[in-house]
Amino acid sequence: MAPGGGSDRSYAPMTVEHLKHLDKIAKQDHREMFAKNPHLAVYRDRILLVALCQGAALHYVNGTNGVKDIDVYTFYAAVPGVMLTPRRHGVADFGESEFGYWSNEKPIRGTRFVGRRVDLLQRSLTVPPDADPVKAVRTWLQTQGGTPEFLRQKAVVGIWPRRYLGTVLWPVDKAPR
Repeated sequence: MAPGGGSDRSYAPMTVEHLKHLDKIAKQDHREMFAKNPHLAVYRDRILLVALCQGAALHYVNGTNGVKDIDVYTFYAAVPGVMLTPRRHGVADFGESEFGYWSNEKPIRGTRFVGRRVDLLQRSLTVPPDADPVKAVRTWLQTQGGTPEFLRQKAVVGIWPRRYLGTVLWPVDKAPR
């Protein structure tokens, strides 16, 4: 059993060190995605931002929400004519940590995780690759329905580029100006 045991939510503090670990998990997911989908290689150098989102991000911000699972989004600058599947949903194991594991977790692909589940999601934004990543994501959050509506109800915290590591990008009232 992972330290902290299994439960619905963990209230252990989420730190910048945890975000660095999530960066490694996201990078591994990117490598696997591009290896399995060579037609998407044009997106390899179009990553705008990697961010912790939803409940785990809110927990990073307020320390009281708790962590059930961990949602990491990678935002890309869209490539005209090359569809980046928004429904792609990678899954990884955070590994042993003070967060324990979610006791309601069902085995995925026959494997039971030792830590919290990390959901790896992606979106392409209609911006040039040199766009300001924070502005691009905030604009997407503020102007779109569907997924952005759900994400803006909680929080978004930067993971990559490194200059945004630990920066609260949403809600704007908690974010640096």
